Amino acid sequence: MTEAEWLACEGPSAMLTFIRGASRNRLPERRSRLFGVACCRRHLDLLVDISSRHALRTTEDYADGVVKADELAVAYREAFGVTVYCDARFSRNRSVKLEAELHAANAAAKACRPNEYAKSVVTEVLAAVGAGGRKGEAAALAHLVRDIFGNPFRSVAFTPEWRTSTAVAIASHMYEWRDFNAMPILADALQDAGCDSADVLDHCRGPGPHVRGCWVVDLVLGKE
Repeated sequence: MTEAEWLACEGPSAMLTFIRGASRNRLPERRSRLFGVACCRRHLDLLVDISSRHALRTTEDYADGVVKADELAVAYREAFGVTVYCDARFSRNRSVKLEAELHAANAAAKACRPNEYAKSVVTEVLAAVGAGGRKGEAAALAHLVRDIFGNPFRSVAFTPEWRTSTAVAIASHMYEWRDFNAMPILADALQDAGCDSADVLDHCRGPGPHVRGCWVVDLVLGKE
């Protein structure tokens, strides 16, 4: 894959495969988990049980070191239980709606698992939206890959002086509330601090979407 192909790619699974190969056959653990959660959060309306949503929150917390592995394991078991429930409902009534809910539940459960499951989350989410919406959904998930994993063809050097109290406060608020509408404001704060990286500033001022794990926000917050 070339850089031009990466920037135009609308195949999230192919992009994850490329990243994995470039990272010694392993996706970055934290980012792959946050990517899986971000995919699922696009379809919260399809998650019929609170356990599925709890699994997503717990996975985020685990990725950031807030909870331990045993708590994540409990969240996974509960989310897996939802998939069994949804599968039973779908077996009794094979409706399009119930099938979508089953795939969404599977995606949420797999988001709890190690980074090897990232492509499985993509598969389940694409199945949840159905054939009619699959192309557009794939393109949206490809944007999430670029937001979280950045551009593997470019190495961005982030100067510590750019990490001002203002920039950190803006980034922290967006991260905590999962509201990234202030990305252009973050760009202004970084530029005021002396940031002259076109890659950083253009990403902040671009159309997005941005989610937890956004590579620029991570740089500002000092997250790996």
